[in-house]
Amino acid sequence: MTPFALTFLIAFALAFLFTPVARRLGLRLGISDVPGGRRKHTGIVSRLGALPLFIAFNVAAVVSLSMDVPRLDPQEPIRLAGLLSGGVFVFVYGLIDDRLDLKPGWQFVAQFIASLIAIASLIIIERFNNPLSNQPANRLIVLEVWQYIPLTIFWMMGMMNTVNWLDGLDGLATGVAAIFSVFLFIAMIRTTPDQPQPQLSIALLPAALLGATLGFLPFNFYPARVFLGSGALYLGFVLGSLGIIGGAKVFTVLLILAVPILDVAWLIINRIGHGQAPTHGGRDHLHFRLLDLGLSQRAIVILYCTVSAVFGILALVIEGRLIKLITLGSVAGVILAALAMISRRNVVSRR
Repeated sequence: MTPFALTFLIAFALAFLFTPVARRLGLRLGISDVPGGRRKHTGIVSRLGALPLFIAFNVAAVVSLSMDVPRLDPQEPIRLAGLLSGGVFVFVYGLIDDRLDLKPGWQFVAQFIASLIAIASLIIIERFNNPLSNQPANRLIVLEVWQYIPLTIFWMMGMMNTVNWLDGLDGLATGVAAIFSVFLFIAMIRTTPDQPQPQLSIALLPAALLGATLGFLPFNFYPARVFLGSGALYLGFVLGSLGIIGGAKVFTVLLILAVPILDVAWLIINRIGHGQAPTHGGRDHLHFRLLDLGLSQRAIVILYCTVSAVFGILALVIEGRLIKLITLGSVAGVILAALAMISRRNVVSRR
């Protein structure tokens, strides 16, 4: 466990040390949020949280290359280069966006370009296990180029938007990303019938992300002294990439992030149904609805993290592919029903 512990500690220490620097730098450069409108915080708060996360994760990931662990995938260096270079692009764009407050359309362009960088580096959803068959001939589904390119773009942009929209309360996106890192790390180091050998070298990456998020979280938890800002977009890119690099662990990712993913889908459908653009800002996110119902910010963040952890445990203990599919569908149905009930209750309360 020494390589994983070292990678975690390097990322944790760097994030913990650089976050106060990012706080002061954000205030000095004007990359900060002022209370008003949807922003209910007190005082001017730096939103340069992307800086410590970027430094901590990238340094730890590069240092992990020297760790003495088995490396089974010959394409791993290419994928790691894509993860780091795509992350640099998202980080730089995010800094510009935080400073100039660009229109939402530019963010989608940046997400699309970042997705292409990932695809060019072989971070693609090309093959995955067939959940409806255990027969050797039909066990693996392999996609053609014209299929996996749009699917990967949809996945990457979906993950970036999910984490970006999740960042509405202090520590929410950071906490959920930390939970995600824990269970993705466990999924990579264990062996299963579908994964006969542990992915030890790749598991160093979620260990680095866990250290970065936990080192940043004390400053981002309510009341936050530093906001994530474009760090949410950066986290979304990293989470989406790791879900693919780890062997397209789609079920694990979808289950852990089921609540925020379905909340995004619900918001898009609901806003279009009310004649609004999907990018229209508002307090109709689930975490805002829970806040309006009287829950505190800390309680909501703990609730999200607890639900993600419970779903993470389910993702680890469920083995059968068909059972996984049924579980995912059942969880989605329960969450959508809860979203409908909470939305209706919010409408009644406002009336």
